[in-house]
Amino acid sequence: MRRVLPLLLFIAFAFASSAHLIAQGAPPQGGADQPYTVEYYYKVQWGHQQEFLDLFLKNHYPLLKKMQSTGRMLAVKIETPAYHTTEDGRWDYRVTITFKNSTLATTANPDEEAAIKQLWPDQDRYKKEEQRRFEILLSHWDLPVTNITPK
Repeated sequence: MRRVLPLLLFIAFAFASSAHLIAQGAPPQGGADQPYTVEYYYKVQWGHQQEFLDLFLKNHYPLLKKMQSTGRMLAVKIETPAYHTTEDGRWDYRVTITFKNSTLATTANPDEEAAIKQLWPDQDRYKKEEQRRFEILLSHWDLPVTNITPK
């Protein structure tokens, strides 16, 4: 019993601590059929920001607008910071997309490949330019966000 009691206390403490941490997390986004917002951050090799933006606007933004026109996405917004930050916290572009719902945000779009071929008939050039866009990209991360502003 002497050996079992400390183990049981440890397990009980660990369970209580993890439940507390889960409770402190961000609140989930709305219901299954509510808008779902994700921020996409891009950090580009220094000196290549304009090249990245030009390629993004030419080869990715039209696809986002096409998906918005189908109702899959409700809004697309592109932003850049007005001032600089530390290098480790730096990002160059943020694309905020509000999807119709979480399912559409988190599943592959079955119409995407056809839309890409329709928008860019010269697939070799499109693929080469997209490859270049990713070559100059240092990092990219996606951040689902929840609006917690009181009504």
